[in-house]
Amino acid sequence: MTYSIFDFFTDPVFRAPTVGSMLMCLASSLIGVLVIIRKRSLLGEALSHASYPGVVIGLILISFYFPMQEEIIGIGILAGAFCTSLLALFVIHKMERKFRVKSDAALCFVLSVFFGVGILIASRVQTTHAMWYKQIQLFLYGQSATLMDIHVLTYGILCCLIIALFFLLYRSIEAVHFDVDFSKSIGIRVNFFENMIYCLLALAICIGIRSVGVVLMSGMLIAPGICARQFTHRLSVLLVLSGFIGLISGFFGNYFSVIIPEMMQVEGQKNFSLPTGPMILLFAAFLCAISFAIGLGTRYVRIVEHKWQCRLENALKSMWKNESIEASCALRFWLKWQGWVDEKYHLTPEGFIYASRIVRLHRLWEVYLVDYLGQKVEKVHRNAEEMEHIITPELEKELTLLLNNPRLDPHKQPIPEETL
Repeated sequence: MTYSIFDFFTDPVFRAPTVGSMLMCLASSLIGVLVIIRKRSLLGEALSHASYPGVVIGLILISFYFPMQEEIIGIGILAGAFCTSLLALFVIHKMERKFRVKSDAALCFVLSVFFGVGILIASRVQTTHAMWYKQIQLFLYGQSATLMDIHVLTYGILCCLIIALFFLLYRSIEAVHFDVDFSKSIGIRVNFFENMIYCLLALAICIGIRSVGVVLMSGMLIAPGICARQFTHRLSVLLVLSGFIGLISGFFGNYFSVIIPEMMQVEGQKNFSLPTGPMILLFAAFLCAISFAIGLGTRYVRIVEHKWQCRLENALKSMWKNESIEASCALRFWLKWQGWVDEKYHLTPEGFIYASRIVRLHRLWEVYLVDYLGQKVEKVHRNAEEMEHIITPELEKELTLLLNNPRLDPHKQPIPEETL
């Protein structure tokens, strides 16, 4: 059977898992951006594992008192996971502030201890209440396919809460995450905002583990933000891109977990299935790999462009000094096409002005290195060769004012007048 994209939003079987996963990924990706900015990515890993004993304890307590009420059991599990996550946050905070334990050590300690406690209790439940243990395992590895409309409603409320907080408190959140001292100086309650973000992080993790599981939840927090970070330096754009990447990861994770088994099914053989949670994370990781490739590609292009620009400017500088040059046919063609040289490869007025500026920047930088940094005259040429290609007009004006518009460089050669 072939499914279209619209079937995942209209079909009663696929609608809740798809929409629920998308909302979960949107919420986690927005909170994950702030975790990445504060360089606390391991915190998501620690809290996701620390929520596991809360899942086990919450299931045991609620199932004991409300054995046949699935909605109440689900709420109890989330409440237990949230409580142990907050407890883990408290322990991490105390270890870092009171006992001077390094952040990475505290995170690893809390992760292993809390998760170990959860495994220990779950192993006991396995022998006494096998049905409860099966439900516990759903939260360990996730099972998006069993999400229901009540989960979609829960994820929707969380997303609305997070988005509303970002809209209402964006400037304060931005200030707290980029400059804590400035935030304190203008009266922002830094501790309040930090605690609010950490509580939202714990809440996003506790709700998300039903979809992708304790083991993979931290990856879903970080992957969209890492992917979006390759394309922007602005927090607002980063949040939008990260949220969008989270949404499409949630959708295509569900889509491919259904489509790939359908496409690879062999007639006469039992159809296999792909778990949705890992597929969501794998698709997000795939987008990260694409973003890395694009980032490396654009960086390589910029490097090639800069090297080419340096060759052009070095050729013009040599022609300005009446030195012989060995230029390739492509370089000569480009110089001529830009109007910097004439038919006989002599500098045009435009080319002379451009070359004069390159020489001026070179010699200004040599003066700066000698007069202000105290370097020896014979050692400044190479550094000036590199800097002459990247000095901006604004920096040129600052150097001119700082050096009082010098006429000679340290080698007693004249510095061309400013022409641009």
